[in-house]
Amino acid sequence: MVLLEREQCLAELTQWFGEVMERGGCIALVGGEAGIGKTSLVEEFSKQTRAARVLWGACDALSTPRPLGPLHDIARQTRGALLTAVTSGVSRDALFAAALDELERTDALVIFEDMHWADEATLDLLKYLGRRIHRTRTMLAITYRDDEVVPQHPLRVVIGDLPRATTRRMLLSPLSETAVAQLAVRAGRPSNDLHSITGGNPLFVTEVLAAAVDGVPATVRDAVLARAARLAPAAREVAELVSVVPGKTEQWILEQANRLSEAGIEGCLGIGMVRHEDGALGYRHELARRAFESSLSQSRLQNLHSKVLEALAARPGISVARLAYHADGARNALEVLRLAPMAATESALQGAHREAASHYQVALRYAQSLSRDARALMQEQLSYEYYLTGQHELAIEMRRCALEVWRACGQRRKEGDTLRWLSSLSWSSGRRAEANRYAADAVAMLESLPPGPELARAYCNRADLGMEEHELDIAIDLAQRAIALAEPWGNAEILSEALNILGTVRLIAGDLSGQADLERSLQLALAGGLQGNVASGYTNLGAMAVSRRHYEQASRYLNLGLSYCEARDLDSWWLYMLAYRARMRFEQGDWNEASEDVEAVLRHPRTTSVSRIPALRILGHLRVRRGDPDSQSPIEQARALAGPRPELQRLGTLAAVCAEAAWLQGDREGVLREVQPAYELVRHQRDPRMKGELAAWLWRVEALEQHPTDIAEPYALEISSDWRGAACAWKDLGCPYEHASLLAWYGTEAEQREALAILEQLGASPAARALRKSMRGQGIRSIPRGSRASTRDNPYGLTKREVQVLALLSEGLRNSVIAKRLFVSAKTVDNHVAAILAKLGVPSRALAVAMARRGLALPTSEAVLPAPR
Repeated sequence: MVLLEREQCLAELTQWFGEVMERGGCIALVGGEAGIGKTSLVEEFSKQTRAARVLWGACDALSTPRPLGPLHDIARQTRGALLTAVTSGVSRDALFAAALDELERTDALVIFEDMHWADEATLDLLKYLGRRIHRTRTMLAITYRDDEVVPQHPLRVVIGDLPRATTRRMLLSPLSETAVAQLAVRAGRPSNDLHSITGGNPLFVTEVLAAAVDGVPATVRDAVLARAARLAPAAREVAELVSVVPGKTEQWILEQANRLSEAGIEGCLGIGMVRHEDGALGYRHELARRAFESSLSQSRLQNLHSKVLEALAARPGISVARLAYHADGARNALEVLRLAPMAATESALQGAHREAASHYQVALRYAQSLSRDARALMQEQLSYEYYLTGQHELAIEMRRCALEVWRACGQRRKEGDTLRWLSSLSWSSGRRAEANRYAADAVAMLESLPPGPELARAYCNRADLGMEEHELDIAIDLAQRAIALAEPWGNAEILSEALNILGTVRLIAGDLSGQADLERSLQLALAGGLQGNVASGYTNLGAMAVSRRHYEQASRYLNLGLSYCEARDLDSWWLYMLAYRARMRFEQGDWNEASEDVEAVLRHPRTTSVSRIPALRILGHLRVRRGDPDSQSPIEQARALAGPRPELQRLGTLAAVCAEAAWLQGDREGVLREVQPAYELVRHQRDPRMKGELAAWLWRVEALEQHPTDIAEPYALEISSDWRGAACAWKDLGCPYEHASLLAWYGTEAEQREALAILEQLGASPAARALRKSMRGQGIRSIPRGSRASTRDNPYGLTKREVQVLALLSEGLRNSVIAKRLFVSAKTVDNHVAAILAKLGVPSRALAVAMARRGLALPTSEAVLPAPR
């Protein structure tokens, strides 16, 4: 088969597959609009490749897709262990491991078609394989409609999270006017305005050229229906039946529906439908199927769905999701109410929670005949799926509907548990007042009943809210009540959750016994296989170690937690820990690595405000210390996400960043304006670290009226005028910026020179400039000892390497090209460019080049290139 204007695409696929044989597997993303020829391309490539195996899987266009459809497809082709795993009902983890084992067995080309229709479990499979594909000799080719995969689409999230080193991308372009003209000549039709009307889309062109009508139809639907108008009655009956079945219609369905007429099938093939090797029949493109389906009346659609449902129901091994889809199409309420909840449960067990929610939505449309209790239970199940998929407003709506039923029926325990859920969901939605009210009502109601797990969970929820509000004593008391209830029952899940909250609160308050609580929480979760609790344990152990500046301990917990969550695709906790690792690296002076972690958190489409706020705070702090442009934007974004009345923890940390920005600008009133309100709230709290940091800023602007005693050591030493002791404490903790700042503010000439060297090494331009100015005022020549002559001689403080990079920037070269010229990584060049912009004090590469040309003698390209190795 000759594909017009796809020679380069085939060459790239061939090259990628050759690299797979040499270096390990890869993901090949083949995108393009509907009808652009993605399937034709991979079909042709599969014929040309010399892979030991070619395996095909496809996602169906069901309104609620069948979970792991592509995996089931390739399992039937491989048979063996993978087929056994798929058909034996093993866990999702075991299924994924079996799929990876199959790919590791021998070199292969595996194709997942139409991933824009993928269910959540299939997307998780892609993420799982994408992170491990390098272990195999397999190219996993993914086709998808890029015009349908908008930024919020679940597939876009997964694509953005795939490892860059093993991911290849290809976007198919429309055909040129020349290619369209060639197709028209082959079909014996005039081209006229065919290219402008079709946009060069191969499917549109093919359908228009194949339509037996005068002129050119304006849409694909017109083209499909024009061709279908030629069908004989027998062929039309086949085409109508096939149009209600997404994907392809198996031969046995046609047989059972009395539609297996060779004359009818031949007629269908004559309008461009496809008969597969197994006898199944389908439309060449999903758009054509939908166009035909949309032309049918509602009564006709119901009748056809009923016939398909009858055929499927008589066949063993058909997925419940597929049966539920046709039951809905047939408007068969009894079957929908039987099948849809089963399909939802099956989807949820496989991790496809969006699909589970969709099934419950369908079921609730037919739930008028159910009792109020049954409807409420289904609403709770739907609410839980909404909660898992981040649709909190819809989750709240469903819980409120259920709450009305439980109240009307007098089921107080269910009412109390629903109030607890509403509290948790309201807090996640930023409604703290509602969350507190629901939490108090839940506790009051459940305390009036004999104690049960619902009360223990209500205590945990109320304790969690207390921790967020810095009501530490209340949080400790409620967590201990939950523990007292859970321990006699041996309920490890509740016990682990309560210990996690208790330990975190104690550590915030400076009580080191909280460490043991957190450790016990983690061990219980690990022993019970409670993945969410394990992730939460690692998260809080790592976060509290960072907060206490125990960086070695923090690094250990965060690395373990990140590995644990990555292996299980627990992205919410993974993102939160990544934000805290960014904070740890920032405080340790590893600003480039911190910046990469922040970027990873912020670019992830599913990052929640819980993780986005600390990442934005670190980004703003980085920009403040580097002197980068627009340092206030991320701070304002973080404040907006925190809401008009942020929790004290968020209020205090953001105030400290803004105070430092004001200090560097010489705005002492600005420091006071930022810090005073937060300090008034925290001064009576037991939080040694936050209280100490805010008190230290007030001390520096001579606005601290009373010295607090219960604060962390470095701050206490500085406020007591032992600044050298404070500087040593910061150095021992591993915080170079804070160490250098104290030397700069209070030190002798030698200490100021030491501070300047540290600040220069960090790239802390504003602090370094302020120190130089201060030293000049004291008559001190402010060149740090040991600095390179090339840096001293440069009017902007650029290093030799930075001058080289700037010279290549002036030629208009991209960072990737510069990296190849200098034999360094693109990431290294990114860091050099950031340093150049900071030192020159400009926001863009263009301004940096213009400024440098006026004040620097830039080397030539030849001079920039390194000597041969």
